[in-house]
Amino acid sequence: MSNSTEKCVSIVLAIILPPLGVLLKFGCQTEFWLCLLLTLFGYLPGIIYAVYVLTK
Repeated sequence: MSNSTEKCVSIVLAIILPPLGVLLKFGCQTEFWLCLLLTLFGYLPGIIYAVYVLTK
């Protein structure tokens, strides 16, 4: 897959299930656990963080 296609798929996954998009990009690192925690507190904070991390 090209880089732009991979980024689009990651963002779509981050909107549907935020920790999944982050997990596919970073693995089980700090970003994933923080995204999982934010998603458990509220779906919207998880989405915002996941899209931010994937696009930075």
